[in-house]
Amino acid sequence: MLPVRTLPAALARRDIHYGWVVAGVTFLTMLVTAGAVGAPGVLILPLQREFGWDTATISSALAIRFVLFGLMGPFAAALMNRYGPRRIVLCALALIAGGLLASLGMTEIWQLVMLWGVVVGIGTGLTALVIGATVATRWFAKSRGLVVGLLTASSATGQLIVLPLLAALTESLGWRASLLVICGLLLAAALAVLALMRDRPEDVGLRAYGETGPAPSPSSPVPSPTGAIAALRVAGRTGVFWVLFGTFFVCGASTNGLIQTHFIPLCADYGTSPIQGAGVLAAMGLFDFIGTVASGWLSDRYDNRWLLFWYYGLRGLSLMFLPFSAFSFVSLSLFAVFYGLDWIATVPPTVRLTAARFGREQANLVFGWIFAGHQLGAAAIAYGAGLSRTALESYLPAFFIAGALCLIAAGAILTSSDPARTRPTGAAVPA
Repeated sequence: MLPVRTLPAALARRDIHYGWVVAGVTFLTMLVTAGAVGAPGVLILPLQREFGWDTATISSALAIRFVLFGLMGPFAAALMNRYGPRRIVLCALALIAGGLLASLGMTEIWQLVMLWGVVVGIGTGLTALVIGATVATRWFAKSRGLVVGLLTASSATGQLIVLPLLAALTESLGWRASLLVICGLLLAAALAVLALMRDRPEDVGLRAYGETGPAPSPSSPVPSPTGAIAALRVAGRTGVFWVLFGTFFVCGASTNGLIQTHFIPLCADYGTSPIQGAGVLAAMGLFDFIGTVASGWLSDRYDNRWLLFWYYGLRGLSLMFLPFSAFSFVSLSLFAVFYGLDWIATVPPTVRLTAARFGREQANLVFGWIFAGHQLGAAAIAYGAGLSRTALESYLPAFFIAGALCLIAAGAILTSSDPARTRPTGAAVPA
């Protein structure tokens, strides 16, 4: 392994800030763990065939995973503040891989709930979008919105691009082969984190990218085991927090909970094969990368509330269009482009609004709670859509409800005040 300061110094001589290396490793980690999160969307049908479990039963385990994936966010931020992102990410990758490997031998539904619901839910929650927000706010004073956009795109794109590979492997070799591939990718990410990730710019004698002045000395960890709860108590007194929490609830319901989990089974109901459905998701992943990076660029320049208004409004319209599309190649392609550009473009402006209102040091903790709202929404509709399919033999009510919620969120975000004008005394203003 390279000495701590050797590579940063070598890059600095070429005018390359080491923050971009940390961002690159974080990109890989979020992409791989997102693949682990998205894998069950491919595996619902194989599990039904092998074990006879219905959609609602499988969806209950996935809903638990979504809840833990979200609720771990603020506590993951507190642990990262105390022990550093590098240690927490390594522990999380080991936990995810252990849960997936143990599930290779499962035969009962309670094992699915414990391994895919609880173990993988906790592990992926430790490396959720909070790690991206932490890296962006610690390592970047300039271009922070762009970095958040890139890291967010890695998370959503990882879920979508990995799915066709998993679908093909599942079709030819079975669902267990797919899980082994995910474990191999997790190992590769762990090696990259071990070799290249550092917790703060001060650890390698640098300032955050875009800051000026001499490099500060390494800082001590912040001993705040109850920091997540304290951050919630403070943030919960503000209207901005609850607006962002509520709109992000809708974001999770309309993306991870609905499309990621149930899009492939929905397509199967209309005669589209799982591989073709996964291909549509992969196309969404490509356009999501473009849309989310562009959203990061826009969030550095324009009013973030109006960006969110358009994102939620257009997403709601696209979800209401899908049931009338007849699921032809042309209509699904149009949906993939339109919805893909908007898939998770909401994250960069939401992170910036959080940082503007609550300051740099508290941003990852508060965003952790807002992200918990995202995953509670995902859990609610992941289970609700599965229940709709089992009880009503149709996914369509869930799509109409999700579309309506997006339109409500578009209006709600404009009711919040400008956080840059209402931030608490002494809070940092992000670049």
